[in-house]
Amino acid sequence: MTKRACPFSETFSSQYKIHVGQQELNHYSVFGNKYRQHIYDRTKSLLFNGAKAVAAAATVWTGEPTEPAPETPAGSQTLLRGQTLIGHNGRLTKASRAQDATTAPTGCCVCQKSLTSRTLCSQCERLACSSCTRQCSSCSGLCCSVCSIIDYRGRYDEVLCCSCST
Repeated sequence: MTKRACPFSETFSSQYKIHVGQQELNHYSVFGNKYRQHIYDRTKSLLFNGAKAVAAAATVWTGEPTEPAPETPAGSQTLLRGQTLIGHNGRLTKASRAQDATTAPTGCCVCQKSLTSRTLCSQCERLACSSCTRQCSSCSGLCCSVCSIIDYRGRYDEVLCCSCST
């Protein structure tokens, strides 16, 4: 004997689970045009305000050299010790430490252990412990494991600092 058929119709829609999100409201609801216009106006105002802020902060470069600007970033940004800036000549220059910046942490910059013997990295000028310090095989400078690269191409592994690897 076969099973009997389901007495309910297949299209009984009140038992379907339907998620109605913001996108469906924007496209198919009564106030869809209002929602879309609000989103469009808000996006347009954000874009125009951003463009006005960039245009107000930008200066026109005429190609003639001017007096060198101080090597501090614009706005309220402060540079940390070891960060570099792009100078007017296009070369990287190391920035001096900001006056209001907090003191550097006393631990190793790589493993964060507070050991007594630490050396200064020649690349980022942060303190690294002896287990995290490597010596460059090209310039013999001491640098931390973050600023060094190990070259496996040759017969022996070579440790290269960031400036010697390029």
